[in-house]
Amino acid sequence: MGTVGINFGSINSGTGFDVASTVTQILAINQQIETPWKTQLAALKAQDTVFTTLGTDLSTLTTKMQALTDFSGVLSEKQGASSNTNVLALTGATPSAVAGSHTITVNSLAQTSSNYSNTVAHAADVLSGSLTIQVGSGTPSTITVGSSSNTLATLSAAINAAGVGVTATVISDTSGSRLSLVSATGGAAGQLTITSALSDTTSASSLSFVSGQTGQNGSVTVDGIALSTPSNTVTDAIPGVTFDMLAAAPGTPVQVQITNNNSAVATAVNDFVTAYNTVVSDINTQEGKDANGNPQPLFGNATLSLIQNQLSTALLGGSASGTVSSVTQLGISTNNDGTLTLDSNALLAELNNHYSDVTGFLQNANSFGLNFSSVLNGLGTQAPSGDVYLSQQQNAAEEATLNQSITNEDAMIATEKTSLTAELNTANQILQSIPSQVNQINEVYSAVTGYNTTPTG
Repeated sequence: MGTVGINFGSINSGTGFDVASTVTQILAINQQIETPWKTQLAALKAQDTVFTTLGTDLSTLTTKMQALTDFSGVLSEKQGASSNTNVLALTGATPSAVAGSHTITVNSLAQTSSNYSNTVAHAADVLSGSLTIQVGSGTPSTITVGSSSNTLATLSAAINAAGVGVTATVISDTSGSRLSLVSATGGAAGQLTITSALSDTTSASSLSFVSGQTGQNGSVTVDGIALSTPSNTVTDAIPGVTFDMLAAAPGTPVQVQITNNNSAVATAVNDFVTAYNTVVSDINTQEGKDANGNPQPLFGNATLSLIQNQLSTALLGGSASGTVSSVTQLGISTNNDGTLTLDSNALLAELNNHYSDVTGFLQNANSFGLNFSSVLNGLGTQAPSGDVYLSQQQNAAEEATLNQSITNEDAMIATEKTSLTAELNTANQILQSIPSQVNQINEVYSAVTGYNTTPTG
């Protein structure tokens, strides 16, 4: 332990010494006890930063792997095309769709029933009476005109609010306004029957309705099977496939091709490779030194070695699926530094030729994909047994102990500072009072002896 000197000049000077500076020097020696604790704490926090980044990147890798192992994920996606988009447009293909080709002929389009009234010269004319609406073979509904529904606009609103199976609107042009009724049910089942007892009291004329469009089912032939559909949007003719009939073209077959979404799968595999390389890069960086030549925070850390070994081993795991038995057949190769490279052309070729085998290699029981996912679940920040999680918990426990030690030491130093300051202030006061005490002694001495102790000029 070092020593602290107190410099207060001549004892008779009365200047004393700097108490605050002296206390600081004395306590600085005690504070050196905390130096190794703070150094260790800083090292642990640096490790925490790396573990946090590594945990985030492992989580990203897990997500990218899940995109390939999810049964309803990218490998189940389908896409399609129509050979004649003027006649038929393919609008959706769900995972339940099966890749293949279909021949579809649109014989006639479906129509939705509609009716409209004769013209009312002025939209604000007052109406009276009632209107009965029947949709298909359903129960007729009667709308009676009241004080709040006695114009075309308010009657239209009342019909819509009644929920009788039609949509009512007011259509206006230069000749006047009409009440339009369109069935909410497509095809023949939605055929409207309108019975009007309405009258325009302003013009003293009756309000009758005529059919604008007859409700009828569309006719379509799918792979030689004739189907009737109430809507031009067909969802149940081909499992998992939705298409819109845009124009009738009897005798003109349209080819519809349903395919696997290879480009989306290729993107997902590339995302996995990129995420894997990010994790490997995190690990490789810790094996060197920083810009100042100091070892990286996790240099030689056992957790990093464990993660590195398990990842590289997992790349070789999983059982074969048909013709696919390794990631190399997916175009994935390992570089000298442990990162991966993806040959997109090789992957697409495998998807084109052995799609189901690729799917099985990633999703079957004991497959590469599920095995790799299982390994990832034990590496990251997942409680209670993820490798990164356990390392973070261990660091947190050590940091808590160090912080408590520093807190305790600071409290002891603060107590010592208070006590030491009081003691040194007392000593300083004594030193500063010495000249006065000497003068008093001299005065007493002079008075007793008659000897003048004051020096003469």
